[in-house]
Parts: sequence; C-alpha cells; structure tokens
Amino acid sequence: MELQAKVVTASDGVIAGTREDKSGDALEARLIEAGWTIADRRAISDGVESVRDTLIEMAEGFSGVIVTTGGTGFGPRDLTPEGTREAIEREAPGLAEAMRLCNPKGLGRLSRAIAGTRGTALILNTPGSTKGTIETLEAVLDVLPHAVDLMAGGRPH
Repeated sequence: MELQAKVVTASDGVIAGTREDKSGDALEARLIEAGWTIADRRAISDGVESVRDTLIEMAEGFSGVIVTTGGTGFGPRDLTPEGTREAIEREAPGLAEAMRLCNPKGLGRLSRAIAGTRGTALILNTPGSTKGTIETLEAVLDVLPHAVDLMAGGRPH
C-alpha cells in the first residue's frame, strides 16, 4: 500500500510573503522520511472558510493523511480547528489527545488541534511552529498507516 499525504499550511504571514513556511517544509520532509508520498501541498490564509473549503476539496476521493500546520492556538485568527470541525465527518479524539500529550510540560497544552476523518482521508491539525508540528506528528506517526488502511476497508489487527 502506497502511503499518500497532503500538507496544508494555514498562515496569513506565509500567504503575505512575510513568513517562510518552515513548518510546512518540516512536515513534508518528515513524512517523506517516514515513507509517505506527498500528493499535494498548499498554503492558505487563516480562517474557518479557507480551512474548511481546502480540506473538503483535498479529501475528495483521497485515501491518506492530510496534515495541517498553523492556526491551532489562541490568537484571533487561529481558526484551523473550527474549519477542520466543519470539514470532518467523524472526530478522532484519541489522535488529538496523543498529539497534545507528546509534550505535557510544554506548549502542547495550549493546542486546540483536532483530528478526524472525511471519507477515506484522515485529517490532523498540528501547531505552526516547526518544533511543535514535528513533535505532534511524531506522537501518532506510527499508527497512521494502520488508520489509513482501516478507512480503506482493511481489517483490524
């Protein structure tokens, strides 16, 4: 089974060209290192509608993982979880909890990130910092192939 992934950076700064997409670069590199093929990568502006619409479009007919970076904190434009919630059909709270718990004494406690599914796509929110996005991805990376296989009709182990 080929492992397919898509990366979405939600950042007004990246869109405006005032900030480098370092977390998107780091996510892409780590996913490739773990054996995933990057099927798509986009940068979008922060906001409920932009996140929702992008995730719905990217999930259409896709079997794999869509990982977002950015917009999960307490800032006024940090609306990735709200947009994601409107896009997903089922939540995956265990994944979101594991991602928050990966750094119990750090800033993970401030993450509002969620995880869930739309069709056969698994959607994960990660923070916008390079360290935070990799740290939270690492917390669930080992179970992602199994989750994608199950969504595609595979059998539980």
